[in-house]
Amino acid sequence: MTRTVPEAGYRTYWFTWVLLLMLTLGMLVTGYIPLTRGLIVLVLIVAMLAKASLIGAYFMHLRFEKLGLVLTVAVALLATGAILFGLLAVDGIRILELSTP
Repeated sequence: MTRTVPEAGYRTYWFTWVLLLMLTLGMLVTGYIPLTRGLIVLVLIVAMLAKASLIGAYFMHLRFEKLGLVLTVAVALLATGAILFGLLAVDGIRILELSTP
């Protein structure tokens, strides 16, 4: 018994690319709209997570994989991001403290 795996065609890739472009343009426009800093950060984080999910699902072909593989990749990416943030945040706070009179 063979299992057929659905594949995304060119139309799906083009649609994903256009959606990523629109999200990027929306993120750029967010910088020019008079919003509070917290709301801007929230919009940018949600847009970045959406873009990362689209890239992972369609360009890394994780949409058609088993849940275990998808979770492995997602946890590894989130753990790497958390470690990098933890290592860089210390330096960023120190620089901020040094630059404030």
